Amino acid sequence: MTRKLGPDAADAAAGAAQQAADLPQDFESALAELETLVSAMENASLPLEQSLASYQRGVALSRVCQQRLAAAEQQIQVLEGELLRPLDASALNEDQR
Repeated sequence: MTRKLGPDAADAAAGAAQQAADLPQDFESALAELETLVSAMENASLPLEQSLASYQRGVALSRVCQQRLAAAEQQIQVLEGELLRPLDASALNEDQR
């Protein structure tokens, strides 16, 4: 059974696809835009419809940030491999001498 989208649903789907394509792909840009959106929403300076759109954009931006952080964490784990081990206090004392 195929479900057809009405004009409003089709427009919303197209808008969501366009918004996803417009998302910054680097962590720093996504975080900066997210901070700007949060600040504007906290100031209650946006009308309701714009607040809803900003919220949706913020969710998408936070997902970009989470994905980038997860990828960075995975890279660190690969790079460090077995290098992570408990701190040896006696080694610190020897370095300070």
